[in-house]
Amino acid sequence: MSGQIASNIAHIHSEISKYAALFGREPEAVMLVAVSKTVNLDSILEAVATGQRHFGENYVQEGVEKIQTLAALQPVLAAQLQWHLIGPLQSNKTRVVAQHFDWVHTIDRLKIAQRLSEQRPADKAPLQVLLQINVDGAASKSGIAPSDALALALAVQALPQLQLRGLMSMPDPQHEAAQTQELHRQVAECLERINQHPSFAAQPLDILSMGMSGDMPQALAAGSNLLRIGSAIFGQRAAKTP
Repeated sequence: MSGQIASNIAHIHSEISKYAALFGREPEAVMLVAVSKTVNLDSILEAVATGQRHFGENYVQEGVEKIQTLAALQPVLAAQLQWHLIGPLQSNKTRVVAQHFDWVHTIDRLKIAQRLSEQRPADKAPLQVLLQINVDGAASKSGIAPSDALALALAVQALPQLQLRGLMSMPDPQHEAAQTQELHRQVAECLERINQHPSFAAQPLDILSMGMSGDMPQALAAGSNLLRIGSAIFGQRAAKTP
């Protein structure tokens, strides 16, 4: 796959620039997280060679193994990378996540946030965290209802070893494009409501983690400034059991 990953990343950046211009956005303000679940280290290093520095993992143990392996093989390079946990997090795995990851996108319970804060090593920067919003309202999905977001945001904001940055959502991919964009817009409005609370006046939440390979235009139109792109960079991957 030599050269294909670099070509794919260049294409994604071109698309970001195109849609940013269309929606009156600055392309430099959009963070690209390359979703590297089930992807081998050689492919990750191909992406790193293009300047990509943010990577997203769905499975805790797989992600930790990659982080540790890269740190052992190329410590200087590894120190430049930021690792995002974008999959569900169980309470029995919070310690290893707090020790190794830089971002967690899937906070939907105060208990999880409290454990991450307590277990974050003192010599590391605060863990950057997002609240996961279940914007579809599907019972089978992780995340909290938009109506519960402010209360959880206030509680998480008070935790010492975390820095609450914003919201994440993942609408059902079966939705039509217009409905997907509307759901993304609802999450953006949720962020605005949280920021209207006096507790966030000094440091407003600034991240909307919305949009994947299949709904990037709709997410950017709604205000996303963090895209989680996997297959459009690394190609289609076989399903993996966590």
